[in-house]
This record gives sequence, structure tokens and C-alpha cells, in this order.
Amino acid sequence: MKRTICLALLSGFILSGCFAQKSKQVKNMPYPAFDREAHRGGRGLMPENTIPAMINTVNLGMETLEMDLHITADNKVIVSHDEYINPLFSLTPDGKEIPKEDNRKYILYKMNYAEIAKFDVGSKPYSKFPDQKKMKVSIPLLADLIDSVQHYIKTSGKRQVFYNIETKSSEKGDGTVNPDPETFVKLMMDVLEEKKILPWVVIQSFDKRTLQILNKKYPTVRTSWLVDNKKSTAENLADLGFKPFIYSPNFKMVTADVVKDCHAQGIKVLPWTPDTKEEIDAMKALGVDGIITDYPNLLQ
Repeated sequence: MKRTICLALLSGFILSGCFAQKSKQVKNMPYPAFDREAHRGGRGLMPENTIPAMINTVNLGMETLEMDLHITADNKVIVSHDEYINPLFSLTPDGKEIPKEDNRKYILYKMNYAEIAKFDVGSKPYSKFPDQKKMKVSIPLLADLIDSVQHYIKTSGKRQVFYNIETKSSEKGDGTVNPDPETFVKLMMDVLEEKKILPWVVIQSFDKRTLQILNKKYPTVRTSWLVDNKKSTAENLADLGFKPFIYSPNFKMVTADVVKDCHAQGIKVLPWTPDTKEEIDAMKALGVDGIITDYPNLLQ
């Protein structure tokens, strides 16, 4: 029994050492002086969270690709904001509308990726974004999206972009629409480490648990604390429990004092999602460090 306990403790120390070693290997690239981000790949212009949207973001000259992650039933890391196939802009594998009674039927966490990939998330007109270019396209694997973007950058001579990646999880959703935060972080980090893009990555979330895990196991990976509430900046930062690289509030929460307080602590401020020129200009006037918008063309 004592020998078993010792071996278990030794294994734990070895695993801890591995995590520490991995974190030390992340040498972050210099962050943009002003970071222009296309929200979900710029969904005002292209089908959201798709590979064509991200390539378009590169072509527009934005510094950062912004995207969301979910996990499938077969533990694949996919790029999607919603926890289900959204009928507002999606069609079934045979090209038909998703019935209203099936509004939340297709939960991504309950589906294997092979099934998810058959749905078309780019052909159906989306009334919220009438100027969005339409095309037949599927929800991508994170790995495939990174491969496509990195290949395009290499072959086109475009500059290297950053990746602002959101973990879409919550305590309420554990086991029903998302895995536990430890599993989520591991699956995501396995992909990012394999693709060797961590120097250009920021992980953002409303779920403080995933950010706290990253801060503990991968302390050199940049994090961004997403907030949308009536709390003060100090209260939100205290709730997170550590100092993130970025404080990312709903743009309606941003004031001169918010920017001043964050900058005094060495924290960048990146608001989401001002979608008009007037809103964007107002944020710039407050001294924010970047903008996340559905209309990246307004940032050119």
C-alpha cells in the first residue's frame, strides 16, 4: 500500500512538473499596440466562426482572429458560439430549414463531429446581418481552422495574426452542453500546443474556472476576462482572483475610469462589440487597447 501511495505521489509530481515545463516554453509574441479583432470572424460580413470568415479577417488586415469553442460528444474541439446548431442561420444536411420545434434539438456536446459537419451554417440568409456573404460552409474543427489560416498566411505572405479564443462553458452547463472545465482546457490546449501557435494566443472566457485553470497550469498563456454585468472593475477582478492580461467588458460598461483603473494595473482593455463607426470612435476616445466588432471593415 505504501509503495502504491508513493508511486501515486511521484506520478503527481511528474505531472505537475510537466505542466510547469510546458508553461515555461510559451514565449509570447509582442502584442499589437492597438488590437483590431473581427468578432466571430466578422459576422457582419461573413458566416460566423467559419474558415472563410477567418481568412477574410486576415485579408482585411486585422491583428487578431476572434472565435468561440465548444466540445463534441467525441471530444473534438470545434469553433462555434452557440451550444446547438442555430436555426437562425443553419440548414440541415439535406438543405432544409430546422423546424421551430427543433430550435435547440441539435446540442453540439451530444453530437459527434462527423454529424455536426454535415450541417450548412452559411447559406441561409441571416436577418440580423443582411450584408453577410452567403456560402455553403460547415462548423470547423479548431485544428482545421488553424491549419487553414496558417497555410494561407504562409502562401499569401500575409502577416501572422493573433488568436483570441473563447471557452464557451459554464457551471450550469457542465455535463449537459459542455464538459467540466479541466477537460475543456486540456482538450483545447492539446490542440493549441500541437499546432504551435501559443505565442500568438489569448484565451478569453466568461467562465472564470477555465481562466483560473489556465493561470495555474499555464501561467504564461495570456488570458482575457469577459464581463457583462453591473459590478465595478475592482469587483470583477477580485471575482476572477488574479490579474488577467486583458479585461474585456461589454462596450457599454467602458468609461474613462475603467480604462484608467486597468491601465494602472498593467491590464489592457478590449471592449466588445461596438458595431457602428460612432461607437467605435467613442471607445477609441476613451483610450482602449483594441476593439472587437462584427464589422471589421469599420476598423480599416
